[in-house]
Order: sequence, then structure tokens, then C-alpha cells
Amino acid sequence: MKENFNENCHMDVFFYEAFKEEAELIRQYLPNDLHAGFTDKTIQEYAQNVPAPIISTRTQSIIPFDWQSELTAILTRSAGFDHITRYLNQSSNDISCGYLPQYCVRAVAEQAMMLWTALLRKLPMQLSNFARFKRDALTGQECKDKTLLVVGVGNIGHEIATIGKALEMKVLGVDVVEKHEDIKYVLIDDGLSKANVIVCAMNLTQDNQGFFNYDLLKNANPNAVFVNIARGELSPSEDLLRLLNDQLLAGIGLDVYDHESELAVSLRNSTPSNDNRVKAALELAKLPQVILTPHNAFNTIQSVQRKSKQSIQQITHFLEHGKFLWPVETAS
Repeated sequence: MKENFNENCHMDVFFYEAFKEEAELIRQYLPNDLHAGFTDKTIQEYAQNVPAPIISTRTQSIIPFDWQSELTAILTRSAGFDHITRYLNQSSNDISCGYLPQYCVRAVAEQAMMLWTALLRKLPMQLSNFARFKRDALTGQECKDKTLLVVGVGNIGHEIATIGKALEMKVLGVDVVEKHEDIKYVLIDDGLSKANVIVCAMNLTQDNQGFFNYDLLKNANPNAVFVNIARGELSPSEDLLRLLNDQLLAGIGLDVYDHESELAVSLRNSTPSNDNRVKAALELAKLPQVILTPHNAFNTIQSVQRKSKQSIQQITHFLEHGKFLWPVETAS
């Protein structure tokens, strides 16, 4: 296995946002003739010139436009690709882009379930009350017979629905394409009024940014909990904070955040932010009816193994055939 961390030497591919366990697994799948470099930082944090003709990121890196002439390909190690599509739409160069559509379906679905069950059982308050061993105001709810609304019934959304049914919940779905016969589809307003648990599993487009805003969610069942494991731009932090303060939701669980790149950099570097969206997310973190996780829903041993293997599959396929096995431009 050959690796190269010296930016002055040639590399075939450079991996950004590769946390320790992921980087170690990717190394195991590297062919001997593929030279690769790694960092756990985003592009904007790493602050270097183009390190290789192929780069791989997750969702928090912002790719500089002046890199276009030196890049031949970008691989996003994520199941979504809206951030890459936005870059392609503004790029003047023909850059091949790929993504990993299936690696984390089960992992993300289980994270959603973990968040909503923990919120229903008031887990943050249970943990804080251990020191006094008190049970006052800790009476939670069971999942059985509760209504689960899954908004966005794609691969991950359908897996969430399957888990909900296994917990004997009443499952409703919202989607512009009603492709699953085992899902009872409803209109969003009807679903919000009935749901005890609302899970955002939508893909992000130019048209649905800010979809779960104050004006929409104020019509939800006020005893409902809201979970977003999809894209942070779908649920503005400022609106979510206001909904909790106005007692229009009972709880919130987030694994993704609007303006996530700025939030992540601010938290990792312990630097204050002037962005109101970042400030709202930090305020949410202080509330007892909120659970925030660091965009970690994908992160299981099994899913990271799949992601690492598929990342190398993508890159070797591109080097051999001049195109990705799972290309962004033809994804649906």
C-alpha cells in the first residue's frame, strides 16, 4: 500500500473529512499503485493548493472555484449530492462527479429511530436527573400505536418506515412520487396534524430549502417530536428554536444543520460565530428537549466498511473507464 502525505509529491486522490476510523478502512482497500493522501479537515480548514486531480469530500467542504482547471473528478462520500450539484451548476469546466447512493441506508434509519425514541422517553432529562435520582417530569411515551410521519420516502425514508412498522407504529408517508405500495401516503398538512413523530428524510433541491419552517411546523401536533437526518437546509435552526420556545413542538432531534460548514468549523476550533443560524443551533443544544448529534447518522462499523470499499471502487472505476460507477450527473 502506498500513501503520500507530502503535498509536493504526486498523489492520485486526496481524501478530505476522513475521520480516523474511515481513513484506516480506506487505506485497507487502496490498491498498491494508487497514491492517496488524507486529512480529517475540510477544504477550507486545510488551506492548501489542489493536492490531487481527484479529490473526495463529504458534505462540509466548500470547493474553491479556482480549482476547476486542475480537477478532473470529485467523489462525495455521501448518499446525497445536492452540494456537488450546486458546484457543477456554477462550474465552467467539465468535472466528473460521483457519490455513494446506498452505503448508509440502514445506519441513518436506525439513527432516526434512536433520536425519536430517546425524545419520546425524555432521555436528556433522564440523564440529567440521575445525579438526584429523581423521576419527576420524566414520564415518557412508548412507540406502539403512535403515528410516524416520514417525509421523503426514498431509500432511507422507506427503511425508516419499515423500522416504525416493526415498532407497531402507524406509518404515514409524504412524497411527490408515491412508489411504495406498502406506504400510506398523505398530504403534508394532514400528516402533520396526526403525527406524534415527524422524520425528515427528504432530498434537498433548490425548491425545498427551508421546507420545515415555522409556518409549516406550527400546524403540527404540539406534542410531536421532529427529527432531521437528511439535510440541515430543510429545517432552519432559527425556526426550530422559535417553535420550541412557542411550545409548538415537544422535542427536536437533529443530525444535520443549516449552515453546517460554519457550525462545524466554529465548534471544532472553539471560535465564536456571527451567523444567526449557527447561534440558533448552539441555543438548541442547551435545551432539555433537544438531542443534537454531529452529522454521525451514517457512522456504523458496517456502513463505514461499505463506504470505504465503495469509495475505492468508484475511484478505480473512474481511473480505468473515465467515468464513475455511480455518477452524480445521471443520479435520480
